[in-house]
Amino acid sequence: MDYKVGKVLEKGIVLKGVKHFHPQQIFECGQCFRWTSRNTKKDHYLGVVAGKVVEVKLVEDEVVLLGITEEEFQVFFKDYFDLSRDYGKVKRILRKDPLLKKAVAFGYGIRILKQDPFETLISFILSSNNLIPKIREGIRRISEKYGQSIQYEGETYYTFPTPEALSRATEEELRALGLGYRAAYIEKTAKLVYEASLLKIEKEKRALTPEERESFSYDLTYISDLPEEECLKALMRFPGVGMKVADCIMLFSMGKTGAFPVDVWVKKAMVYFYGAEPGSLPKMRSFAKEKFGHLAGFSQQYLFYYAREKKIRIPEEKKQK
Repeated sequence: MDYKVGKVLEKGIVLKGVKHFHPQQIFECGQCFRWTSRNTKKDHYLGVVAGKVVEVKLVEDEVVLLGITEEEFQVFFKDYFDLSRDYGKVKRILRKDPLLKKAVAFGYGIRILKQDPFETLISFILSSNNLIPKIREGIRRISEKYGQSIQYEGETYYTFPTPEALSRATEEELRALGLGYRAAYIEKTAKLVYEASLLKIEKEKRALTPEERESFSYDLTYISDLPEEECLKALMRFPGVGMKVADCIMLFSMGKTGAFPVDVWVKKAMVYFYGAEPGSLPKMRSFAKEKFGHLAGFSQQYLFYYAREKKIRIPEEKKQK
């Protein structure tokens, strides 16, 4: 284990001897949108997670978590931060690839968060062909309108809405929040997820009709339990979810570490490191999954962070310059 619980504070806990953990790399490697930096050193972040406002501070080899109890850490946040995984072992395996070695060393503090599937689904529908500041703003507006307000240190924050709350939103209301064409996808997706959650309760009482079984197949817990390729196909049935978005949902909320989302930065990294064809995104995905297997998702995060932070360019871009 890469840590041990040290001191328990009045409003948080201290983790000692923490390895393979850096807030900036975790919260700025493309997997989440509700964590914001609190200082220029980028070692102190604040986020809204699981109905709570949480602060994360890195102090040498200690991680201070504020806003949670020790019990909440053991029950939820230990898994949220993937602290039971041996990242040293993950890195040793990935470093055997000499081309990936540099990216692994650069992103030494990355961990893959285990986020809420519904929030992740909606967030990455919103991320499609969108800039990170606009994604963050869209999520903020959705949360303020349909989430619950919570107080922390004299400030008001908002939880991400439940499927029930968001299912009541109309496309027009969502468009008014500045979500553009994605509003239609989000409206339909929220309703599908909420209807499936109701049928999940009914399923415990009686046999579902064929039509109800079809609707129940949109239940995110059911989808999460499917094998990876079946999970991918099930997620791609949601409006606005293509292969890249489905891979993101699987990797960042469903524990499918073999998923390999290919976005613009991963594309650059694959061309830069492996000489992949710039126009063949499915081939890049297949290559990475075959090469790295169940660790493909970790390789994706290291490649993404390295490519974006180093602002690497690929041959086709250099020609255009």
